[in-house]
Amino acid sequence: MARRSFLAISLMPALIVFLAFFLLPMAKLIPISLSSPLGWKIYFSVLSNPRYLQSLRDTAILSAAVTLAALALGGMSGIFLERARFKGREVMIAALTLPLSFPGVVVGFMVILWGGRLGLLGTITNALFGHKLVFAYSTAGLFVGYLYFSIPRVVLTVMAAAGKLEKAREEAARTLGSGPFKALKDVTLPALWPSFFSTGAICLATSMGAFGTAFTLATDINVLPIVIYTEYTLLANLGVASALSLILGLITWLILWTVRVISGLEPEGTGV
Repeated sequence: MARRSFLAISLMPALIVFLAFFLLPMAKLIPISLSSPLGWKIYFSVLSNPRYLQSLRDTAILSAAVTLAALALGGMSGIFLERARFKGREVMIAALTLPLSFPGVVVGFMVILWGGRLGLLGTITNALFGHKLVFAYSTAGLFVGYLYFSIPRVVLTVMAAAGKLEKAREEAARTLGSGPFKALKDVTLPALWPSFFSTGAICLATSMGAFGTAFTLATDINVLPIVIYTEYTLLANLGVASALSLILGLITWLILWTVRVISGLEPEGTGV
């Protein structure tokens, strides 16, 4: 009985957060979306609208590209930082994880300072080639912004997982004649797949729903959070905005649930 009471008390904060920030907003969005003259057909209307479908495709492609790039860059960095010991290592880790403390608006302004019309890159290219290279207000700028705040998540997750690996396996592979890259490919990376799956899912879901950076950079960017904002604030189309929000939330939840199931099917004994 005492154990059950302890578990109930431990779960209470998570349950409160789940109810306050997930169930209640969803319960509010559903009747708002159904208040449209189309009723339940609003969802079919949204999913068959070329503009909304294109926005969903653009958002999914951008998020997938950001996730793959973050896994490649952050994954290798995480393994290296966990294994290597050198002067300034802690400073480098702190610098790589600093973006976690920045809101999306700040990240957007940083991208503008780097690749905007008056940004550093434009100044350099104008001096060298006579024309400015500007990318901040396009999908490329949003990609850089999303990548900037996705890499720290991957680095921290991979570092934690790599620290739990059985180094004897990699040492055995090296003893049997495998080079460092072959040992990394055949031993280390397969053992880290569950952590790559989980952190990749978080990066994908975060990029799908990120708003602050997109809002700061949005000039010609057709991602779903901006479309929802436009429908709600500028067009006062509450039904469509609510339906799109629910669809985006459902897609994000399905991504996280699917990856959770896949990573849960990983065989035991991986050393993680």
